[in-house]
Amino acid sequence: MFIYNLFIYIYKSAICILSFFNPTIRSMRKGERLAINTIARMRGKGERWVWVHAASLGEFEQGRPLIERIHAHNTEYKILLTFFSPSGFEIRKNYQGADLITYLPLDTPRNARLFVETLRPEKVYIVKYEFWLNYLSALRKNNIETYIISAIFRPSQPFFKWYGSIFRRCLTTFRTLYVQNDESVALLRTIGINNAVAVGDTRFDRVTDIASSACLLPLVSRFAENHITIVVGSSWDPDEQLLAPYINRHAAGGIRMIIAPHHVEPERIAQLTSRLTCRYALYTDLKEDSETDFDVLIINTIGILSSVYQYGKVAYIGGGFGVGIHNTLEAAVWGMPVVFGPNYHKFREACELIECGGAKAISNEQECAEALDYFISNNSRHAELARDYVASHIGASDIIYKETF
Repeated sequence: MFIYNLFIYIYKSAICILSFFNPTIRSMRKGERLAINTIARMRGKGERWVWVHAASLGEFEQGRPLIERIHAHNTEYKILLTFFSPSGFEIRKNYQGADLITYLPLDTPRNARLFVETLRPEKVYIVKYEFWLNYLSALRKNNIETYIISAIFRPSQPFFKWYGSIFRRCLTTFRTLYVQNDESVALLRTIGINNAVAVGDTRFDRVTDIASSACLLPLVSRFAENHITIVVGSSWDPDEQLLAPYINRHAAGGIRMIIAPHHVEPERIAQLTSRLTCRYALYTDLKEDSETDFDVLIINTIGILSSVYQYGKVAYIGGGFGVGIHNTLEAAVWGMPVVFGPNYHKFREACELIECGGAKAISNEQECAEALDYFISNNSRHAELARDYVASHIGASDIIYKETF
């Protein structure tokens, strides 16, 4: 633990220095400092608390189905939701499914001890990847019921290396490890962890919940009606370089495209529109009764992409020419075959969608055009494959909830 704690204190010093120059880091550091006092002030005598921790926004979305089941069916418990990342906290700090939302203070021995002793949770759920050794040690010392959910393990992780004894020991904190696949269960058994259960990924439950409560978008519906519509989700400039020639060529043939860039700042929108020679419109410029006689609808606002997917026939998911593709399941749940770039291998669902026929990976403009044409021409069969894939993987949240409450 000495080396681990040394690293934590070095990291803390670096964050302190960076906070003078970066307002986001400064806000995060302030939130961390206030967290324990906030909990002490908010926690009433005799209250029963559940603690759910998510590193960032993506992990929150994985944990959200479980949080909402607890919130709906266990009113005797209050829920603390913590984040490590500002991107998660700032976006979800007003989430109504939790009673209290804070940053997680840095994993020093003192912070971990005070945090756990102040909150005194009855149950703790850690989403996917957060293995803070001092917090896990404090939970273990206090005999607190602790679980990890939607975790996935790979041989490259420290647990399975010669130097990983300290990390292996932290896994003994968990009463049950709810993992995504059988491979993780088998891998954990090689290091003596025999309480892992493969229940799947709670993200499938989340996208199913999102689809069931999707809002209707009349303007988007009219734009897509009676046309073959491709929905482009979370695109970056390299994605748009491939897609613009395709839609410029095919617009006259009745194909339409809805593009929701990952960033919607004016300069990014201008970069996108400079590639288009066909007719386009910005979503925020239109009214519900506006004419829709254009070829590309650009969603230059955030928060509606998951509902936009319901109006498409084929989806293209951005990010595959960068650090990795974005959420493919939000499109597949609507029965949309999916196309994406080459950086997808670390996403299990993307690999499995390709295997079942619900997706294709591409690496250049020609392959992109061929994949889109193929899914347009063979839409009904591959739409069903994508929809069935998602439907066959739901249920992890219900299993975890029923086994832990």
